[in-house]
Amino acid sequence: MNELMKSLPSPTLPGLQLPGLDAYRGWLFKWTNYLKGYQRRWFVLSNGLLSYYRTQAEMAHTCRGTIPLVTAHIEVGDTCHLVLTSGGRSYHLKSTSDAECQRWVSALQQAKANATQLMQHSDDSGDEAPLAQDGRALTAGVLKTLASKLDDLNTCNELIGKHGAALQRSLSELEDPRGATDGTDRLKAVNERATLFRITSNAAINACRDFLDVAETHNRRWQRALQHEREQRHHLEQTIEQLAKQHNSLERAWRENPNSHTAGVDRTPEGEASDENDDGEFFDAVEESPAFITVTASNHTQHRRSVSNHSMMSGGRPNDWTHNENDCSGPNLLQQRRGRRRRIPDKPNYSLNLWSIMKNCIGKELSKIPMPVNFNEPLSMLQRLTEDLEYSELLDRAARCDSSLEQMCLVAAFSVSSYSTTVHRTAKPFNPLLGETYELDRLEEYGYRSISEQVSHHPPAAAHHVTSQRGWTLWQDITIDSKFRGKYISVMPLGCIHLEFQATGHHYVWSKVTSTVHNIIVGKLWIDQSGDIEIVNNTTKDLCRLKFSPYSYFSRDAPRKVTGVVQDREGTAHYILSGTWDDRMECAKIVDSSPGCGGSEGKQKTVYQTLPAKLLWKKYPLPDNAENMHFFSTLALTLNEPEDGVAPTDSRLRPDQQLMEAGLWDEANIQKTRLEDRQRLERKKREAQANEALEEGQDIEGYHPLWFEKRTNGGGERTFVYRGGYWEAKERQDWTQCPEIF
Repeated sequence: MNELMKSLPSPTLPGLQLPGLDAYRGWLFKWTNYLKGYQRRWFVLSNGLLSYYRTQAEMAHTCRGTIPLVTAHIEVGDTCHLVLTSGGRSYHLKSTSDAECQRWVSALQQAKANATQLMQHSDDSGDEAPLAQDGRALTAGVLKTLASKLDDLNTCNELIGKHGAALQRSLSELEDPRGATDGTDRLKAVNERATLFRITSNAAINACRDFLDVAETHNRRWQRALQHEREQRHHLEQTIEQLAKQHNSLERAWRENPNSHTAGVDRTPEGEASDENDDGEFFDAVEESPAFITVTASNHTQHRRSVSNHSMMSGGRPNDWTHNENDCSGPNLLQQRRGRRRRIPDKPNYSLNLWSIMKNCIGKELSKIPMPVNFNEPLSMLQRLTEDLEYSELLDRAARCDSSLEQMCLVAAFSVSSYSTTVHRTAKPFNPLLGETYELDRLEEYGYRSISEQVSHHPPAAAHHVTSQRGWTLWQDITIDSKFRGKYISVMPLGCIHLEFQATGHHYVWSKVTSTVHNIIVGKLWIDQSGDIEIVNNTTKDLCRLKFSPYSYFSRDAPRKVTGVVQDREGTAHYILSGTWDDRMECAKIVDSSPGCGGSEGKQKTVYQTLPAKLLWKKYPLPDNAENMHFFSTLALTLNEPEDGVAPTDSRLRPDQQLMEAGLWDEANIQKTRLEDRQRLERKKREAQANEALEEGQDIEGYHPLWFEKRTNGGGERTFVYRGGYWEAKERQDWTQCPEIF
């Protein structure tokens, strides 16, 4: 009963139907937001509801909003203006003339009066619409009434039992001829007790009738409330389905003729947001703006002198550390020379309702949600970590830098470049099995080789180690914390990335920002990166702070913007970094700085005078047909390419991942379930062994990775580092110590 009563709706719900009222319709202007102001909308007044649409044609399939007049406050504003307030929200409307405004006000007031009268009449007749009471108070009142009636029934039951027993005794005495009492007295006693029994029985019948009347009355309310909720849910499902179809049609139309749309389309990641979306997730663009202002220096003499000094500082190679935009060799030329694959099977067109799977998982950690491969891409998280090396040439150039500050600029560009592969990649990678590994040997093409291993399952954690013949070593220990929030998914990588250059011993440390996937319920998925990265050179104490600005509909900046400042150990700024995480990064040398005017909230912004910016990094174009190949980059297309001699735990050999890449998703789901069930059994075995050892007083040994071990660094932080031996085992082809996980 409690669960049933919780579903009892309030009459302020927009689906409340009050039949029998006349309709009125016409054009009005509705206030939307400060960007678009008043917009023309088609309004329809019917059945005590005021609904509005963008066009008359929309009435057949989509309603933009509905205002229940039975609870609305109608206020006449300035000339041609009126305000409707309902459910704590105000609707500002404007007509084309005073006469039209007055007609609307009269129609609205009459509709409100009729709706109120109809509701009161329905309440009196016992055939009411959903009640205008608070749900909890109504529930408490109903339960109190029913409990009182039940107490009456219990009292009547006790009295019936008592009086019935007395009547039975009187009848027994009347039938007993040995009784000493006069027969008249015994007959009188029988009549009295029979009368009491009849009165008590009538009272019980009346109490039963009252209880039944109350139950039937509220049962009708509950039935209507449940039916109302079913209709509301059906209407909502139809609306969401229609919105999804409209969204897909708009995307298709935009792809077919993108030039026909206004420049405002570029203001959002995947198209213009609806002006009716008052619940959208917007961010304050003012708070996220950089704390400095840059001005390009116009003094050409100073510019030439700075370039000359820069040339001397770089050993006569002023452009060696910056990117030449005309250099288009990239990975394609080397990949062709090596003969690596350049395409994979096209992604099949499988339809699956994400919301039907995710709606029961709100607030849970994403790695613990059983998901079919339909929402994956055919790569594991270990391979996604390896994709950070897509632009390893930035580190090659950084290793040749004589200046630690210039080196910091390139390291910062490298940290940003790792996100460029994610802009279209909204599918999740496979969660690696415990003990799963992935190697990437690119000594021939790029001079490095990489090994990664899944070192923990709960929480999921991976360790990664890269050595390069071109003077640098990179390692990282990453744990993924992810949450599903209903409308979006947040992925927070925890852990640090370490980079060391052999020639100078410079040791850089930084972490990753938060990734957010939006439009989980309806619409096209899109991804955003937001947060701050602080890169520290532990050797020189140089510092770079990068800010990934979250997407904001109201911001005039380019989407996916990244800004940063490179400072020395004294805090003096030397370079300004700017760009976007999906395309390019530039740096500009600071030649002068001065305090500027006050910014938002009274904060003072520093004005930096800089030389013209130089390009550090530019994203490679995607391969042809990338949209049908999971939007994989040139490097990503090769990550699952078969390699001879890899460990039997390598992600390339994972059967569900291979089947998914081949387009056999049903078979892949079967294999994925088998692998996950097997992993759960192995985990239970380890837990049982640990409990047994604990009972016997023995030391408990947890899981130990094969190629990495946990150590404490100089800052007291526990992290997984490469212990060595993988490449030697590969050379000997000795994989006897590897577990059988597939």
